[in-house]
Amino acid sequence: MSAFSSSDHALMARALRLAARGLATTRPNPRVGCVIAHDDRVVGEGWHVQAGGPHAEVLALREAAADARGATAYATLEPCGLYGRTPPCVDALIAAGIARVVVASEDAFQHSGSGIERLRAAGIAVQTGLMRDAARELNRGFFSRIERGRPWLRVKLAMSLDGRTALADGRSKWITGDVARADVQRWRARSCAILTGIGTVFSDDPRLTVRTLGESMVAPLRVVLDRQLRTPPAARVLDGSVPTLLLHAPDACVVDDRFDRVERIALAGDTRGLDLAAALALLAARGINEAQVEAGPTLCGALFAAGLVDELLLYVAPVLLGDSARPLLALPPLVDMTASWKLRVVEQRQVGDDMRLLLRPRIH
Repeated sequence: MSAFSSSDHALMARALRLAARGLATTRPNPRVGCVIAHDDRVVGEGWHVQAGGPHAEVLALREAAADARGATAYATLEPCGLYGRTPPCVDALIAAGIARVVVASEDAFQHSGSGIERLRAAGIAVQTGLMRDAARELNRGFFSRIERGRPWLRVKLAMSLDGRTALADGRSKWITGDVARADVQRWRARSCAILTGIGTVFSDDPRLTVRTLGESMVAPLRVVLDRQLRTPPAARVLDGSVPTLLLHAPDACVVDDRFDRVERIALAGDTRGLDLAAALALLAARGINEAQVEAGPTLCGALFAAGLVDELLLYVAPVLLGDSARPLLALPPLVDMTASWKLRVVEQRQVGDDMRLLLRPRIH
């Protein structure tokens, strides 16, 4: 028999829906929701809006006020037991007289000041694991950064039905329709960083920005891999409109002031390119949870070949570009079919006239 009631499931699902409201605003913090209830009666709820602001548990306790005493708190992530930009949530839960806390997912970041341990030490009943998979999915970037030391890496690509991403001369505007391009903006908004390579800068001169930043939203970091600092002076990634980071080889030379409005960091590599794993570790150290790659077949193929891609966001347009057009990915040749890169379909959805697929590598 399950340790959790149907009411527990319903209230945790409510907390997860609240947490999802912070999809594009909480970075680098995780998205967290909290519901406080006496049986089925909700007395308070809250969600973490942005870093530096009150956590979900504190907002839910404020709404519950005196009704929090003896209640159950449903938290999508282990309440913090550490001092950060705000006081520990466990202190507020204990002071409010909460009797029971149900936690969806533990938080490895709390290893040196476990919120769960502190709650139990205060005599509060704590149960964990209710809807854990859904809670981890909501914060897959946060967990990736904390547990693996690198961001969750999503590669966004658009292709024709015959698997082509651009004409032979590099032109790709536009393979997909307006609805699909608007959908990409939403995926950008939830990302902490948008990453591209110098080839895409040359061919598309992208802005790599979110078209409209809503309230509490912060522009994702723009990241350009430019080994020899060849980005043209007039490139839009150098316009200073949003925080921008250029990663380059240690021996790259700066010949003028074109990079004055962006940050530059030298990164190890070789004649083939920069160290991609080191680039991701560097981003993780800067609090980047989710990184979205919008680049050409060379960089995207290199990331796949290095085993660094966590998911592929693929838009398929009902057009044909012909065999002279550029392929989806530049990957090493295979010796046989058993060596193919195998993906599983997580989601498929019609987006205007185009099809959107979310795929992830199969783990053997």
